[in-house]
Amino acid sequence: MIFISLEGIDGSGKTTIAKIVKEKILEKGYDVILTREPGGEEISEAIRKLILDKNNTSMTHWTEALLYIASRKQHVDRKIIPALKSGKVVICDRFMDSTTVYQGYARGIGMAEIDQVQNVVIGSAKPDLTIFFDINPKEAQIRLTSRVRSADRLDLEDEKFHQVVYEGYQLLISNNTDRIKVVDARKSVNEVVQQVEFLILEALEERLKKS
Repeated sequence: MIFISLEGIDGSGKTTIAKIVKEKILEKGYDVILTREPGGEEISEAIRKLILDKNNTSMTHWTEALLYIASRKQHVDRKIIPALKSGKVVICDRFMDSTTVYQGYARGIGMAEIDQVQNVVIGSAKPDLTIFFDINPKEAQIRLTSRVRSADRLDLEDEKFHQVVYEGYQLLISNNTDRIKVVDARKSVNEVVQQVEFLILEALEERLKKS
């Protein structure tokens, strides 16, 4: 039915908000699935472990990027497209924009180069709406210090890396204003949920008008 991706730097709160918003949309009578990247499907989850394993310090930037894209292709073909064809609302915690920004911009591969590969691999299976959770990298890092899970390979990147990721997102947003909408992730959980719910319901109403 409709494909929505959630994006943001680590610590933006999107994963927490996604779970709440899923329930809100379900209450409105829509059939919703919440998934994530990398992962969301058995083989994709296995690739996730490989990518995020902090022992894999020798992984090259292109290897990292291609693993993300391979995981995404499996996820799209086995889970996302079948769900959309059956009339479900698909909400995905991260999708193609993460690879464009993290590997294309922050790793220095090139955003255009990454997108060229992604366009070939995933084709038209792209989000109808992307919601970016906007928060200053320093504020996000403070939030991350309260996490109880162990750090993965990307968590170990320095503050400069996360600042560059944020800059990459700003560039991506400026070039995709029709698809990418921004919410203020610094606000309370309830306020952020309201922002996200409004954008999703608005997109659903537009889709229903066209159908």
